Amino acid sequence: MRSHSTSVMTGLFLTLGLVLLGSIITALLLSFSDIQESSLPYFSYAINVISLLIGGYVTGRKSGVRGWYYGGLAGLGYFLLVLLIGFLGFDAPLELNTLLYTIFAFVIAAIGGVFGVNSSNRR
Repeated sequence: MRSHSTSVMTGLFLTLGLVLLGSIITALLLSFSDIQESSLPYFSYAINVISLLIGGYVTGRKSGVRGWYYGGLAGLGYFLLVLLIGFLGFDAPLELNTLLYTIFAFVIAAIGGVFGVNSSNRR
């Protein structure tokens, strides 16, 4: 069980790191190029999807079994951390969109976990 929790934490921290890196790159692009701020939501969604897929992939690869479950847990942990920061730091309300984003994060990371398990079993 210890290796599964370690793989979930690894995927979670990797997802957070990739989101941070993507956000810095997006900020630099907005500052030093002609990209308009109106395209910021598209960058945000793309960064989150790519980060969740990679985090789920790494989680599934490290766990070796039930990639959808462990990858989904990493995605769920990521979203709950983002939700906690938004709720406590910015007083963001809990709405129906919150539930949809939670399901979205779980599904995207679970898909990454399935690919990760399948790539680890082919060795």
